[in-house]
Amino acid sequence: MTTGLDVTSAGSRPGGGPPAAEALRLYESMVLIRRVEERLRDDSAAGKLPGAVHLYIGEEAVAAGVCAHLEDRDYATSTHRGHGHFLAKGGDVRAMMAEIWAKREGICRGMGGSMHVADISKGILGANGIVGAGLSIATGAAFGAKLDGDGKVAVCFFGDGASNQGVLMETLNVSSLWGLPVVFVCENNGFSEFTPSAEVTSGRIPDRARAFGVPVAEVDGNDVTAVWQAAGEAVRRGRAGGGPSFIEARTYRIQGHFEAESFVLSGGGYRAEEEIETWRQRDPIARFRSALTSAGTVPAADLDRIDAEVADRVADAAAYAEAGEPADPELAETLMFAPEEA
Repeated sequence: MTTGLDVTSAGSRPGGGPPAAEALRLYESMVLIRRVEERLRDDSAAGKLPGAVHLYIGEEAVAAGVCAHLEDRDYATSTHRGHGHFLAKGGDVRAMMAEIWAKREGICRGMGGSMHVADISKGILGANGIVGAGLSIATGAAFGAKLDGDGKVAVCFFGDGASNQGVLMETLNVSSLWGLPVVFVCENNGFSEFTPSAEVTSGRIPDRARAFGVPVAEVDGNDVTAVWQAAGEAVRRGRAGGGPSFIEARTYRIQGHFEAESFVLSGGGYRAEEEIETWRQRDPIARFRSALTSAGTVPAADLDRIDAEVADRVADAAAYAEAGEPADPELAETLMFAPEEA
């Protein structure tokens, strides 16, 4: 059985858009992610960050639309491009920025860095530098949720590159067989690092879920309303005991695979500037803002207020991170090994 919307027919979505209060929350979530990533982009270019960062600019609608339906008790696993998922799930922006700056005040005490932000108290089981690793973690969390029987769900964000890992088929199989409350969210941004997906991926990614009888929704990942609607249906299904769901959100990363990738590529490229500009014109935040104001759902003044408040929050978080204490290198031993018995 398959359900959902084809990305080519996103204009005929049933049920209408989110109410005004929810629309404001979605807008704020996307703007917060964008402004944080822009600040990290600039700080990386200025040589202020201690490591590489993989930015989420252009993909904000996916994290915001999915996580709007999740509670702290629900679980989410992420990718190496995980700042947006962390923030959309309710992670603390100050603690995340401090972590990326490798400071003791960071969410992982400065020892995890950009690719390992996590907060178990918020159900954020962690970003992950291993491609596809979150699939099995989320499925295990969903198994625990089913045993608890209290309506929790688990969401796994992963990319089109990770869809070629065998673990996807393993987790689709077991989650369908056991009716686990897990939502697979494939952020198909068209590239596996520096390689166009068409060169390494055969067939259609959503069909891999259909083969296991998992309900599928294919949506425009730059349309936050489409993502929000598909995720709402998937989360409700999971909470009600209806088993797993699969969402393919087709989107695009405006930045490179990681900041400073030009040094790795020695000045070479793998995509045309015209392509990037075409996707800039489909910016999810600008599209949502235009839709809200044109329909009269939300006054422009309310969106302007959110813009200003978010700018202040990001500036505060960056200042907090920069002023923090460097991570304690002696933590490495205690985090890796259990203490010796006396």
